[in-house]
This record gives sequence, structure tokens and C-alpha cells, in this order.
Amino acid sequence: MDRQPITREGYDKLVAEIKQMEDVEMPIIAEKIGEARAEGDLSENAEYHGQREAQGMLQRKIDIRKQKLASCYIVDKADMPKGVVTFGSTVTIKDLDLDEEETYEFVGPGEEDYDGDIMKILTSSPIAAALMRKKEGDKVEIELPRGSMSVEIVKIIDHGD
Repeated sequence: MDRQPITREGYDKLVAEIKQMEDVEMPIIAEKIGEARAEGDLSENAEYHGQREAQGMLQRKIDIRKQKLASCYIVDKADMPKGVVTFGSTVTIKDLDLDEEETYEFVGPGEEDYDGDIMKILTSSPIAAALMRKKEGDKVEIELPRGSMSVEIVKIIDHGD
């Protein structure tokens, strides 16, 4: 798997989520499992089985976040080149077929957010990957699962602007 850039803030957010799950949520579930186990026959103890399932799902969430961290490297957006699309750029593109504009910020794992006027999408997404190192005015063909999309880069807002 390719390593992906992430901001210090994004990295710290993932670390905090892992700490919350390991240090707060997991002990609560373990305590509930102990209480359910104390009730006796485990074969018909729905509370016990439910808590074991919750424990497994929480462990999976922890593992996913740890995998994200392992695949990342911290980048200071201020060190990124100016005037071209890179990690951390906010880019407005115009769909040349629909004559509509959309704005994206290219972020690392754990920082994505698809709500709001500016969608924060992963640098590994098809849109971000196709636009990397392009400049304002460039026309780009983006291959998406639903087909291709022709766009023009209208504006690039660099990281410190």
C-alpha cells in the first residue's frame, strides 16, 4: 500500500480516537462482559454475547485506525509547492460537460469530510490523483467508477493562503 500524507492535526486526531477507544470504551465493555459472565450459563446469555460482539467491533475500529496511521507520513502543508495541486490544496474544478463547479480539499486518512461546501477528500481518491501536480487552467480527464469526467482547474488555493 502506498504511504499517504497526513497533517499533524489529522495524525493527532487518529491517535486520540485510538486512545479513547482503548482506554475508555474497551474497559467499559470488558466490565460488562465480566458482569454478564457472572450471571452464569453463557450459552443462553444474550448480554454476554452482545458485549463480546461489541468488543470485537470496537477492536476492529481500533485496528482500522492503527492501519491508517501505519500507512501515513506527516506533512507540513506550508512546505508543499505553490501554484500546483498537492496534498492540502483546495481546488475548484469546473465539470466541462455539466458546466458546474465543485471545490475539494485534498486531505489524508481520518481527515476526510464529505459534507459542506468544500468536500475534504483523500489524496488517494480518483479525483485527487488525477489533479495532482496540475495548474490553474489545466484541463483534465478523470477516470471514475461511473465513467470519465472532463474538468478544468478553475482555482487553486495553496496551503497558507
